[in-house]
Amino acid sequence: MSTLIDFILHIDDHLVNIVNTFGNSTYLILFAIIFIETGIVIFPFLPGDSLLFAAAALAANATYGLNIKLFLLLFLVASIAGDSLNFYLGRKFGELIPRHKVLGKFIKEKDLNKARAFFNKYGAMAIFLGRFMPIIRTLIPFVSATSDFPYRKFIKYNVSACITWVAICCGAGYFFGNIPIVKENFSMVIIGIVVISLIPALIGVVKAKITPEK
Repeated sequence: MSTLIDFILHIDDHLVNIVNTFGNSTYLILFAIIFIETGIVIFPFLPGDSLLFAAAALAANATYGLNIKLFLLLFLVASIAGDSLNFYLGRKFGELIPRHKVLGKFIKEKDLNKARAFFNKYGAMAIFLGRFMPIIRTLIPFVSATSDFPYRKFIKYNVSACITWVAICCGAGYFFGNIPIVKENFSMVIIGIVVISLIPALIGVVKAKITPEK
């Protein structure tokens, strides 16, 4: 876990190492990370927002020879395809995975219950809003499927959410990621991104604590 935290907080340095080591294969590696983070429900802890921000920041720097348009396309496909796979897993194995003695360790029942409550409260809009919330974004497609939500309706909201998510995260990284003060405090910027992403979930938790049960 400490290795993962280090990767997230210093993702700019790690991405530079990946680019220097793997060259053009970097595109495939980052595609795989986003696809797994969104598509495999037991990996909600992988970096999402911060990875897009850092990758776009590198693409804006001519030193690394990375193509921002290719990143935009790959991240969009990875997030949409990943969520569709996640939805499929929820439809086919929704009741089995949380109870599995091994897989169940990666999916906490309390996290699933939070995602269900979020989905029940906001309905279809939870698919859009959840895309901007770490952990919740990985669980929402799964929960949507277990709630018998129609896939045709799910994909409509999902595509618009993924387009917006990729545009905001990559746009912010591309235009602001190489500003000196941002580069010098990159770890703090990443922490800020994570905190901002978690604000909606935190508000929901606080409201649930202070709202008396009926």
